[in-house]
Amino acid sequence: MKITRLTVWAFDLPLTKSYSLSGGRLRVDRLDSTFVRIDTDEGLSGWGEGCPWGHTYLPAHGPGIRAGIETLVPFLIGMDPTAPESVLRAMDVALPGQNYVKSPIDMACWDIAGQAAGMPLWKLFGAGAPATIALNSSIPTGTPSDMIAAVEAARAKGYRVHSIKVGGDQPATDIARIDALASACAPGETLTFDVNRAWTPAVAIAVLNSVSSRDWIEQPCETLAQCAHVAGRVANPIMLDECLSDVATHFEAWRLGACEGVKVKPNRVGGLTRARQIRDFGVSVGWQMHIEDVGGTALADTAAFHLAASTPESNRLASWLAHDHLAEDPVPGQGVRNRNGAATLPAGPGLGVRPDPDRLGEPAFVYEG
Repeated sequence: MKITRLTVWAFDLPLTKSYSLSGGRLRVDRLDSTFVRIDTDEGLSGWGEGCPWGHTYLPAHGPGIRAGIETLVPFLIGMDPTAPESVLRAMDVALPGQNYVKSPIDMACWDIAGQAAGMPLWKLFGAGAPATIALNSSIPTGTPSDMIAAVEAARAKGYRVHSIKVGGDQPATDIARIDALASACAPGETLTFDVNRAWTPAVAIAVLNSVSSRDWIEQPCETLAQCAHVAGRVANPIMLDECLSDVATHFEAWRLGACEGVKVKPNRVGGLTRARQIRDFGVSVGWQMHIEDVGGTALADTAAFHLAASTPESNRLASWLAHDHLAEDPVPGQGVRNRNGAATLPAGPGLGVRPDPDRLGEPAFVYEG
């Protein structure tokens, strides 16, 4: 089987409401998503999506994905998409780094590989049956009362796991937020306080040694070294996210003893191929993991959830639905959806999501060899 054509779309995704994180210093109103369809000489087509969470959250932006793909496509024509690892190695030679550019192509190759094998990706990734995935809400930064109201709204939609955005340079403000949200937690609910790297080590240590909550704390500081420094001086379990950009940084986090868990996001690390390698490493060292993507529609969410559904229960934490925050849905009714705080995977081969090209509009470009 050979790749014969790549079609790329840009798609604007407004959020239902503005989203603030990292203590309010980062604000997102809309996302710039890139859809990719890979066609083959045997009639199979695979879909992928790459969608940064705005352009301030990570060193990634929507136009950069499309520019990078234009650089890569001449090297991809003629390759066998049912061998995603080989395709990824070819992309690494053609364009070193830029992992977020490669993720939608890698995803589309896995979609084709699953279809060719007649199996859903969760089965290709090692599951005998797909797990039902618990979902976690994502609560933007605000006043304690605003954030408690957002948790109550998420609770009404079935969410029992909540990711609470905190962070800032005033310890008293975050102590008040954490204490208020922890007190408002209902029986059977769990919380993660996500700092999105907004604290300095001194603020992180001051806050975490002042609050009574012993819930997860996610990405307290900017760098891996800073987070490791904090982890050795507080009682809360630490979850790492943004400072882990590839397989090597995950290994370094383990070597430093910097965390008890990680976020595994395919778009950030280069696609499902590398996310699966990281997941397997995490299982081997006993980490707990949230497996979800950076942003995007139900297409990107579903791809990440296939990996989550094949992860042992003892290592698997809840996953986030990025599309739950969107005002647009280009794949209505397809893929993983919130069903009272949980989601199930499609049973069809590959990803199990097929966007309608007419909904996506005119392609940004089409490349044929």
